[in-house]
Amino acid sequence: MRLLLAFSTLVDTVNEKLGLICDWLVLLACLVSGGNAMIRYAYDTSSNAWLEVQWYMFAVMVMFGASYTLKRNEHVRVDLFYMTLSRRGQLWVDILGTLVFLLPTCAILAWLSWPFFMQAFVVNEHSSNAGGLLRWPIKLVLPVGFTLVALQGLSELIKRVAFLNGIPVESLEAHYERPTQ
Repeated sequence: MRLLLAFSTLVDTVNEKLGLICDWLVLLACLVSGGNAMIRYAYDTSSNAWLEVQWYMFAVMVMFGASYTLKRNEHVRVDLFYMTLSRRGQLWVDILGTLVFLLPTCAILAWLSWPFFMQAFVVNEHSSNAGGLLRWPIKLVLPVGFTLVALQGLSELIKRVAFLNGIPVESLEAHYERPTQ
């Protein structure tokens, strides 16, 4: 179990770092967007590359931020009875949801998005817009992002199983708060 918890810590660390990068990408995307708008209106000039880089940053924020969000236990839930369960019951729901829904879905989406990326990579796909960017790097974000979510799902699964077996897990973020809205 110690080896699995070490793997879990590694995955958590990687996704924590990616979450920090995503935080900075939000600021950078705002700066690029604002700068692009100022240049467009002040100098009547623009570049499709700047517009596309904003989309690329947003895609990275969403796909890589998803694993960080799962790590922080801040993902969206649709639970009718989850908050009425004991902590142990909630952990069991998390385990079953991860095994039945999260991991298979991420595996299928990563598998299906890989050929989408490979086709773009093989032909060195570019944007059809004048001055646009390469497309294959951003298409790689899909399989990598789904793989990161699956790995974080495995990490959460390991931590919950360890906790249920009486092993103290410091990085277990399984606290659930009812939404206030």
